[in-house]
Amino acid sequence: MELTFKNCKKYEDQKFHTVSFADSIPTDSGVVVSFSNCLILPTFCDVHVHLREPGFFYKETILTGTRASARGGYSDVFSMPNLDPVPDTVENIRVQLDIIERDAVINVHPYASITMGEKGERLVDFESLKKYTRWFSDDGRGVQSLEMMEEAMQIAKKNDLMIVAHCEDNSLLRGGYIHDGEYSKAHGHKGICSESEWGPIKRDLELAERTGCKYHVCHISTKESVELIREAKKRGVDVTCETGPHYLTLDDSMLEEDGRFKMNPPLRSKEDREALIEGIIDGTIDMIATDHAPHSAEEKSRGLMGSMMGVVGIETAFPVLYTKLVKTGVVSLERLVELLSINPRKRFGLPATKDFTVWDMNEEFNVDPDEFLSKGRATPFKGERLFGRCKLTTCNGKVAYFNK
Repeated sequence: MELTFKNCKKYEDQKFHTVSFADSIPTDSGVVVSFSNCLILPTFCDVHVHLREPGFFYKETILTGTRASARGGYSDVFSMPNLDPVPDTVENIRVQLDIIERDAVINVHPYASITMGEKGERLVDFESLKKYTRWFSDDGRGVQSLEMMEEAMQIAKKNDLMIVAHCEDNSLLRGGYIHDGEYSKAHGHKGICSESEWGPIKRDLELAERTGCKYHVCHISTKESVELIREAKKRGVDVTCETGPHYLTLDDSMLEEDGRFKMNPPLRSKEDREALIEGIIDGTIDMIATDHAPHSAEEKSRGLMGSMMGVVGIETAFPVLYTKLVKTGVVSLERLVELLSINPRKRFGLPATKDFTVWDMNEEFNVDPDEFLSKGRATPFKGERLFGRCKLTTCNGKVAYFNK
């Protein structure tokens, strides 16, 4: 395939240049494809994706999840460990790696769990697993024991591994399933308090400071979380964090009685959303990850109370963020590239990408979940009018996604 680019904007050396050039990608087709007035970006990297396989292939597979990721402009994703079997031993992580080798259309980097079966009772054998991964998480469940988390951090520090934490205090959940705010009170829903997130973050930051461990916080959603991490960075704690597109662009005043608005952590208040935006502006928040979490249609059809937690987002992340944050002047396009591509790779030890993704930013579309490549359909952005269509994504020098 020969690609020609005319009057396109290309991100290089931390800024954009107007370019016209030709490139070749090895395929059997011999097709010449021309792009005009498009945006050429380094491929994105998502450190928080649920591919659901092995164990839950009816929700998503490595094949469908990586195809969806490529369509979203991603060449690298990190697959979360809440699987069956949980990747808590060499034998179990190899099950996932075999499927990745067979089916993935982009690079998939698996996490191992922190505790056996993600049950929080016994630590995994970090030293045997480090041959297969450098990243450990009990995502979907927080490590409740301070002593166990401290021991995990000590081992991680010794072996130059990273602890990636889902921060949630189970004792503070009290049956909640959306944010404990005005909407939950007005509509009779049980709320999840903000402290259930920022409390464990506060604990872990103190442990990370004591142990010197590389520590990364998943999907932060509260203003207190932002401030705790901001202050910890000032003290020199080796911490980074992520938030998601939905936390930056939605809040609980926008909730509807629909399972596509239910995720964990939940959509918080307007004040929390504004604090998260300030965090991506001032550098407290290092990256944006989708927490792409597909479920079956039946599992998401039970309203806010009964539906499973989790929404999909890897196919819409860049258009959502470009439309709602870049076009409105909240952040620059250069900053968005840092958050989606540059910073995740730096922090998680991947080399700078040589791959690229091509976007027609003049094309508008309404989000239609029936058009997704992911098996998941539950998105809070259903029906939204967005700018930006992905035309091409490469991975390892080959075409991973192409849209005529």
